[in-house]
Amino acid sequence: MLDAWALKPDSLSFEEAAGYPIPVETAFRILDQVGLEPGATLLVSGASGGVGTAAVQIARTQGITVIGTASPANQDYLRKLGALATTYGDGLVDRVRALAPNGVDAALDVSGSGVIADCIELTGNPSTVVSIADVTAPELGAQMSFAPTDISAALRAAATLHVEGALHIPVETTFSLVDTAAAQAHNEDGHAAGRTVVVLPTDVARGRFG
Repeated sequence: MLDAWALKPDSLSFEEAAGYPIPVETAFRILDQVGLEPGATLLVSGASGGVGTAAVQIARTQGITVIGTASPANQDYLRKLGALATTYGDGLVDRVRALAPNGVDAALDVSGSGVIADCIELTGNPSTVVSIADVTAPELGAQMSFAPTDISAALRAAATLHVEGALHIPVETTFSLVDTAAAQAHNEDGHAAGRTVVVLPTDVARGRFG
């Protein structure tokens, strides 16, 4: 039974649309959780993946300045999304402070790379740090977010933003159904920009298995 849906804009390919539900619902949810106002500054750790890509763009439509972290290879990608880009790893706090001399108001950890303590140091308030990937975050006073809310509303909002030209989650790589294991390995590498999509054969997609 289909319990979450939205009309796909003609301008959105089926491949890209397939990669939207989890990233856009998660991005809207965690941005609502930190509740920033226009003019605020947000740090997104792991900003080049699906959720990070969505969060950066959605936050920018809300008038929020975004600092995103990613691998050295994905710095230009983050800049194209509208983020102030920097790398993760040692020295993160100093690099972020250089980009945000007036401070960071909230931080989102979407990659689970052990940055909760750094995020708290940057925001000065554990309650303004939200993670979707680090289960130890509450031990430091930060928030976890993992339960979907209104998926249909998130999809409708994402469709509107896409039509307006404000949201695009690129398909970085596609794999065939028989190469699902390779798709999983590609994701586990952790350096993809955008989404990895497994494309089903037409007969399978239509439910014709025999």
